[in-house]
Amino acid sequence: MNRPNNPYSDLPDHCFWSRSHRGLTAAEIDPVVKGGFTLTPEMKIATAGSCFAQHIARHLKAEGYNYLVTEKAHPVISDTVAQSYNYGVFTARYGNIYTARQLNQLARRAYGAFTPVEDLWEVEGGCVDPFRPNVQPRPFCDAEELAVMRDRHFAAVREMIETADVFVFTFGLTEAWVSREDGVVFPLAPGVAGGAFDPERHTFHNFTVDEIVADFADFVQQMRAVNPGVKVLMTVSPVPLIATARQDQSVIAATAYSKAVLRVAVEQLSGLLDDCFYFPSYEVITGNHAQGAYFAQDLRDVEQAGVDHVMRLFMRHYTDGTVQAVPETGNESRFEDQIGAALDLICDEEMIEKAVR
Repeated sequence: MNRPNNPYSDLPDHCFWSRSHRGLTAAEIDPVVKGGFTLTPEMKIATAGSCFAQHIARHLKAEGYNYLVTEKAHPVISDTVAQSYNYGVFTARYGNIYTARQLNQLARRAYGAFTPVEDLWEVEGGCVDPFRPNVQPRPFCDAEELAVMRDRHFAAVREMIETADVFVFTFGLTEAWVSREDGVVFPLAPGVAGGAFDPERHTFHNFTVDEIVADFADFVQQMRAVNPGVKVLMTVSPVPLIATARQDQSVIAATAYSKAVLRVAVEQLSGLLDDCFYFPSYEVITGNHAQGAYFAQDLRDVEQAGVDHVMRLFMRHYTDGTVQAVPETGNESRFEDQIGAALDLICDEEMIEKAVR
């Protein structure tokens, strides 16, 4: 007896849970249906966002793709020192950009459309930039040095906005600390890496889907006003919150909320904006198929095996290069120590725990 036709009858295998993973190991699971475009070696690829965004940058550089760096260290500076000063970690030295509002405000500041009231934090030995407080291992000597380096930074941001062929952004958080005076968003709460928290001047804000969509769409509009052909690739960081400012929820529940909001926001943005695509690195790392194996013992840091899986799929669907082989069992953690050390260097959010110890 023939079964009656229904809306699911002719759908491809990837639409069904069982058919998406039947007979496959965790490392073989591929939730990417189709890449939005194909990267070519000459395309200038820029990255920004949370800590996880750096993995794409490293891999593309290693594979010989044209990773765009607009803010470069002096040639005599060693690679180790340059990285400690955030040169080459992202396209420009903006440090971690955890929220779409922060990204949007950076673009406006770089073009002189917005100047925050609170633009310097004094610390012992000098001062830090409130919007990239962990960008170098020592404070700026004084306000004059900070201003000179900020002008160079803004020039690098403008170059990125105007010349990138592809912009990759990793959405990291919904929680942020905001100035009550002008609404500027800080990557870290005042007092964590400089400045002093003042409840009369600073307030906590948890961004909604609508706010994130509006902020990121506005940034893309700014970018395409001067660079109309740029393609946008969005990802959501799989790394859980290191802490939540919400006293009514545990960090576990707050992480679930934050990632759900970000995931919905990028889904809306991919339908709202032309040439704007979502890559499911979040699903690759956190999905049931991985059975938690892609997280380190702290259940937060991502193991190298997970990064390898994400980048293997990225190269398969967004380049015309050769797909890497599935890693053999037992080799998955060979770079764990190096990745952990690198994340300690560049993840601003890590400073929250250090500040309360």
